[in-house]
Amino acid sequence: MPKVSILIPCYNIEKYLKECLDSVVNQTLKDIEIICIDDGSIDNTGKILDEYAKKDNRIKVIHKENSGYGASMNIGIDNASGEYIGIVEPDDYVELDMFEILYTKAIETNVDFVKSDFFLFTEDLIQNVVPLNVNGTYYNKIINPYEDKTVFINVKMNTWSGIYKKDFIKTNNIRYNETPGARYQDQGFWFQTFIYAKSIYIINNPFYHYRFFKTNSTNNPNGFTWIQSEYQFIYELLQKSPNLWKHFKYEYNYSKFINFFFNFIKLDKKKQKENLNLFHKTFKEIHKNNTFDKSLLDSYFGEQYQLLVNNPSKFYRNLNGCLSFYQKIFSIRNEKEKDIIYKVIMILGIKIKFRKY
Repeated sequence: MPKVSILIPCYNIEKYLKECLDSVVNQTLKDIEIICIDDGSIDNTGKILDEYAKKDNRIKVIHKENSGYGASMNIGIDNASGEYIGIVEPDDYVELDMFEILYTKAIETNVDFVKSDFFLFTEDLIQNVVPLNVNGTYYNKIINPYEDKTVFINVKMNTWSGIYKKDFIKTNNIRYNETPGARYQDQGFWFQTFIYAKSIYIINNPFYHYRFFKTNSTNNPNGFTWIQSEYQFIYELLQKSPNLWKHFKYEYNYSKFINFFFNFIKLDKKKQKENLNLFHKTFKEIHKNNTFDKSLLDSYFGEQYQLLVNNPSKFYRNLNGCLSFYQKIFSIRNEKEKDIIYKVIMILGIKIKFRKY
């Protein structure tokens, strides 16, 4: 049995794939299997994967018809034979000792999953470290998310900066949503791992290099529809267990509001008008059922929530301010300081500055 099964879901990614694969096959942890799922690529992705598999018998390539990210990941999970499961996106790459360090800590602590900080980089810039835990309170100790639910607010959402015990994934039947053509299907996986885990560990060192594109699926006009689908998927999972719904309903609706909000303000005005009533009715009903805890929101989001629920027209009229807010938290711009030009990225409220020239 390999120590870690590393899943790499691929679709038309020939430009970056070799850099990704090189970082995985050269891991200092040698006892791994690498499962590459080719989701019906029409470029050279499949060919590159097959070439690497011929040179390294740890690589298993699964070619399938295009059916989406969620389906690819579920196939990867079904074929994983390792003690732990890791995920690497094919346009990213990882430090060569990532899986050795994460595996060593996982064995030492026997937790359900171990995660770490990560690097953020763009095409033309050096990279910087992004902390996984915003307030730093969860680093280097065992945490039980069931008991300390503030992890849902203070730990960033990603699925790829850690490894998960395979028995934990299998026992809890943690699966990806398989909506064809949609995005955000990692949201459901992330949410499930936190509600089912009884022990997690976060390392305050970065190993994963995340390639940030200014234009990606998060800016797609279909994003609001996709995120609705994903949270319906999570809701249906929670409804299967009354105890889980009762325990995590406030965290679920907090996460739902934040994600709905960010996707809504990225829509053009026409799409906003089309979706405003749905956005309002969704949270009006949640508010009526007393399943929303406003204390989880800061003052800004608390104000937006109140407007959405009680005065959606005013909420819509204030969107110019919201868009300015969005640009502050998710933007790329140049800044000049003492004849030095910096590229500044704001992503999810974190300001990262790179020296440009």
